[in-house]
Amino acid sequence: MVDVRGALAAATQRLGERIDAEALLLHALDKPRAWLIAHDTDVLDDATRAAFEAMVARREAGEPVAYITGRRGFWSLELDVTPATLIPRPETELLVELALERLPSDGVCRVVDLGTGSGAIALAIAKERPRAEVAAVDLSVDALAVARGNAQRLGLGRVRFLHGTWMTPLSGERFDLVVSNPPYIESADPHLGEGDLRYEPATALASGADGLDAIREIVTGAPDHLVRGGWLLLEHGWDQGAPVRALLEQAGYADVFTATDLEGRDRVSGGRR
Repeated sequence: MVDVRGALAAATQRLGERIDAEALLLHALDKPRAWLIAHDTDVLDDATRAAFEAMVARREAGEPVAYITGRRGFWSLELDVTPATLIPRPETELLVELALERLPSDGVCRVVDLGTGSGAIALAIAKERPRAEVAAVDLSVDALAVARGNAQRLGLGRVRFLHGTWMTPLSGERFDLVVSNPPYIESADPHLGEGDLRYEPATALASGADGLDAIREIVTGAPDHLVRGGWLLLEHGWDQGAPVRALLEQAGYADVFTATDLEGRDRVSGGRR
C-alpha cells in the first residue's frame, strides 16, 4: 500500500521538484492543494496510483506539467492548454496589468490580442473589463479552438476569435489597444531544444534570426488598426527592450517605454499612436 505522503516523496525524488509532484497527484485525485494538509496518510487506490505513476513518468521524460494535466492558471483564470498552445507564464501577467492601466475601468473600449494561443491575455482583459469589446487573433486553428473553449467555460463568450496572421483578419477595424505576446526567441537559440520548450509550438516561440520578425510586423502594421492615442503593448525577451523601443520610435509611436518584470528584467514595451 502507498499513502499520499509516500507517493509524493517518491515522485519528488524522481522529478527533483515537489511542486510538480503535488500538481500531478492532485490532478490524479481531482482535489485542491488544501486537501493535502489533512490527507497525507490516506492510501491511494490502485487506479489513482497507476494514473499518478504514468503522469510522473511523462514529466520525468520532460513533458510539461501543463500539457499532462491539460490546465494552467493565469491571472485569476484556470485555462485549458494543449500542445497547440503556448503555456501561459506568470511574467505575461505584467502585459495584462499594463493593458488594464490603459483601459477605462467602466467604459466601452476595443481591444485586440494578436497571437492569442489559449486566450490567456484576451480572456483576462475581458474578465476585468466587462464592457470592453475584445477580439483575439491566431494563425492556428487548433489554438483558436482551445481559446474558444476557455471563453465558453469561463462565461466570457462575447470575445471574438479570428483566424489569420496578426492584423490580416482586422481589415477596416480600429482599436483602443493592440496587445501581443508574439514569438520572440532567436530561431537558432539552443534553448528551443531544451526543457519545456521542446514540447511547445515552435511557431509561438521563435521568430527569425534575431527573434524580432513578428514584432517588426506588428509594430509596422498596428497603426492602421489603432485609434489616435491608442496603445500597442508587446511582450519580449529580457535583452530586447532597447531594440523594440527603437522599432517603436522609428515607426512614429509616442510615449515609448519599457516595463520590467518582478525580477527586474525588460519584459514589455509599448507606445501610443
